Amino acid sequence: MAATYSTVMRDLQARKFAPVYYLMGDEAYYIDKISDWIAENVLQPEERDFNQTVLFGSDVTAAQVIDMAKRYPMMSEYQVVIVKEAQNIRHMEPLEAYLQKPLTSTILVFCHKNGALDRRKRLVGVIDKVGVLYESKKLKERDLPAFIENYLREKGVGIDDKSNQLIAESIGSDLNRLTSELDKLIISLPENDRRVTPQIVEDQIGVSKDFNGFELRDAIVYKNVFKANQIIDYFDKNPKAGSIYAFLPLLFNYFENLMIAFYCPKRNDPNEVARYLDMKSSWAVQQYMTGMRNYTGMKTLQIIRKIREIDAKSKGLDNPNTPPGELMKELVFFILH
Repeated sequence: MAATYSTVMRDLQARKFAPVYYLMGDEAYYIDKISDWIAENVLQPEERDFNQTVLFGSDVTAAQVIDMAKRYPMMSEYQVVIVKEAQNIRHMEPLEAYLQKPLTSTILVFCHKNGALDRRKRLVGVIDKVGVLYESKKLKERDLPAFIENYLREKGVGIDDKSNQLIAESIGSDLNRLTSELDKLIISLPENDRRVTPQIVEDQIGVSKDFNGFELRDAIVYKNVFKANQIIDYFDKNPKAGSIYAFLPLLFNYFENLMIAFYCPKRNDPNEVARYLDMKSSWAVQQYMTGMRNYTGMKTLQIIRKIREIDAKSKGLDNPNTPPGELMKELVFFILH
């Protein structure tokens, strides 16, 4: 079974330690969470001076790391060796040899960010057999609301759907930045009301609760022409608040999923549509139910083509001088009429 963040943390908290942890992948957040837990919890503070070492892959060879791993702890059950930026280490053969008979008193941690080991290599199988091989993958956009809700719930904080979407769409899937912003929101909450609202998001993160990508999409879904044009005018006059480059992916994603929803065998059933689109939120699927009432399949296909055209023009293709604001107005007019 592939290691997950939950299973790795469960075993660590139960003090079931492996001799090696190879943490790799494009999402640094979970790599940092696991390595930080090991650094802060395996040894007592008084044991760390002699038994905990942090190395950097650009400064050491694999042979030097293994020499360190072969030492025995001093007046402690374990020694911890953490190798950051492990992706910079070349020629990992010494690690493969060491793992044939690793010291059970050494906890060796590799933090390999922005990439992963080639799974065809024998080293991967060796690590997986004797230790923990964990790949931290980027969170998909559709999973962000669930991550935000769970993160806040663990801190005893609630959030409504609109606030959740505002945060997800304005910050994106960089989990380190996202959790930093969420922590800032938590600190700002009064003790007697631990719930995040759109107004708090606007005050603390700087995303307008009335003029944002979420509200623009909402206006388009419900064919609210006046509101959609209000939002477009606002962003045309306040380019720092948002741009066509942020809105185009948002709209494309919606209409792409709407096109898929039209092919759902039971498209009149919200639960079936949610399953068909692999959506975890029953609230979010309502936008697609409304979209299928307000747009035909043919119109949806035409909108997708138009979004592609506007995207190309926004990058200068077949567009000598039309500014981004005018391109966005052209797109919204096409969608709504």
